[in-house]
Amino acid sequence: MQLHEFESRLNRPVMMKIPEFERNERLKHVIFSEQFDRGLLDHLGRVATMIKEIARSKDGHKFLQGLLPHKGAMLYFTQASTRTFLSFMRACQLLGMKVAEIRDPSLSSEYKGESPIDSVRMFSSYFDLIIMRSKVPNLAECCAYLMNDLDQFNQRSVPVINGGAGADEHPTQALLDIYTIQRVFEFKSPRDSSVWNRFDDLRKKYPDLNEKGRGPDRKVYGFCGDIGRGRTVRSLANLLTRYENVTMYFIAPDHPTLRPSPEFLNQLKNKGVRVFESHDLAEVIGELDLLYMTRIQNEHNSPEEEAFFKQLDYTRFQLSEEMLKKMREYTAILHPFPRNQEIPTFVDQDPRAMYFRQARNGMWVRAALIAYLFDMDGRIVSYHTSTFSSFHDYNEGVLKA
Repeated sequence: MQLHEFESRLNRPVMMKIPEFERNERLKHVIFSEQFDRGLLDHLGRVATMIKEIARSKDGHKFLQGLLPHKGAMLYFTQASTRTFLSFMRACQLLGMKVAEIRDPSLSSEYKGESPIDSVRMFSSYFDLIIMRSKVPNLAECCAYLMNDLDQFNQRSVPVINGGAGADEHPTQALLDIYTIQRVFEFKSPRDSSVWNRFDDLRKKYPDLNEKGRGPDRKVYGFCGDIGRGRTVRSLANLLTRYENVTMYFIAPDHPTLRPSPEFLNQLKNKGVRVFESHDLAEVIGELDLLYMTRIQNEHNSPEEEAFFKQLDYTRFQLSEEMLKKMREYTAILHPFPRNQEIPTFVDQDPRAMYFRQARNGMWVRAALIAYLFDMDGRIVSYHTSTFSSFHDYNEGVLKA
């Protein structure tokens, strides 16, 4: 089969496509960030945290390994990737899945002229899950339609996960970003007690937190860098529309390639988001509850754009010591990686730098997503509830004054 055979289905509004990627009111394939509603985001976040806590013990690790040892996953990553690939591989391994990979198309039959669609259909004969990242636009979506067609004819059909393909969306990056944001805005500290807790302390310093509260609602988000070409920004911004009273600042060089498109901004406004643009991070950094940095993707520059980039003042889109001083004490710094000069390495020691934790969160939440696709999330919740339901009884009632 060829990609053009799916054109009529590709050229439809996203909301018309989404029901086709579900089965029994649950996700079957993961192609777009729009597939995650708020209830599912909250559920996957809870399951990810449970997996993280269960995995800390030997018995818990053994339980997780016993969930999907009978399943196999194909990581079809013919577009360059390190973090996403390894994160998915480790997520599968946590659940006991067997994993195979193809990272170089010259080692597959595609080198002989085989259609990528035929390659994926062949993979589905051997594996129970296909996670894909390809330079071919829309390939993951087309493969999901292929699997649905096979299912209609009672032929073997397996879930497809879009691992970030070409200029397409990167839904699981947005998922791990949301999970990190959920964790950040819990405002928890190991020192929390009945006498002091971090959230109350922050509310004294920043009175508007009394209105903003905990969680992703009512927060101010800043996206800085290559907004126009940043698929991670688009996917995350779409997911953040699931939350109430959200404000977004887009800080990018004043160039049509790098600025957010008017269509994208209008989509966000139509969903109730307050949207602002800026061309200098220092001007707005003090207003932000969370800062999402991205690199300028110079590898995509056209020859005509090179003159603009040669004279661009990159320092307006890079963190500095002065900018860190202007930031709020709790403002988290995220980055989808890889980074260039936009976050100097000295920032890594700042407690607000969450990007390495963000990357690790990808392993937990992707494991939660895979468990959900195979209906294993309920078993994880049950195990966690039974294992962590008991608390130590200090028997203080018997002590005499």
